[in-house]
Amino acid sequence: MSLTVKETSSTAAVTPGPAGRGAGTPASGRPAPHPGPGSSPHGATACHAGDVLPASYKIVVWDEEGFQGRRHEFTAECPSVLELGFETVRSLKVLSGAWVGFEHAGFQGQQYVLERGEYPSWDAWSGNTAYPADRLTSFRPVACANHRDSRLTIFEQENFLGKKGELSDDYPSLQAMGWDGNEVGSFHVHSGAWVCSQFPGYRGFQYVLESGDYKHFREWGS
Repeated sequence: MSLTVKETSSTAAVTPGPAGRGAGTPASGRPAPHPGPGSSPHGATACHAGDVLPASYKIVVWDEEGFQGRRHEFTAECPSVLELGFETVRSLKVLSGAWVGFEHAGFQGQQYVLERGEYPSWDAWSGNTAYPADRLTSFRPVACANHRDSRLTIFEQENFLGKKGELSDDYPSLQAMGWDGNEVGSFHVHSGAWVCSQFPGYRGFQYVLESGDYKHFREWGS
């Protein structure tokens, strides 16, 4: 499902789990305010640079287009490719799992959903967005994606106030699900991973939301 999120505290389109755009493409949420034991601030399984995730997560990046130049393989998050001597990632292959790429180091800036496949140049992951950027300098796996069981509650206002609605499927716009107005102020992700889009039709900035609470825009925007 796709959820459009404006740059205030609003949303307009929603998608559950990274399993193909028709059924949902995860967007990035950060952080869940009350992570439980063994959880990361994103609400997913904790993993840090150097930690090994299950074999279902693997990405290979290159510092030149067309899978040329220096190469590095990851099975866990990478907070900065600059530490590897890369200026940026210019091509990549997702071998397994779903990942979120970020424009800047430290999981900041524009977010890009990276599903299994080959990305020979930056426009393969950024060129179809409303705000293409030729940099990708950090990335992490989406550890809680489960397309078979995705459930999200949206609220009209910040801090879980106002009208609410529950979602378990893709919607290209808030109006398509019968939501009055163009904004969503807060979220509770019960299960799965969700991709929110800035504008209807899965357009604009993307935001990945994983299990947890998001009381206002600052907790899912970066």
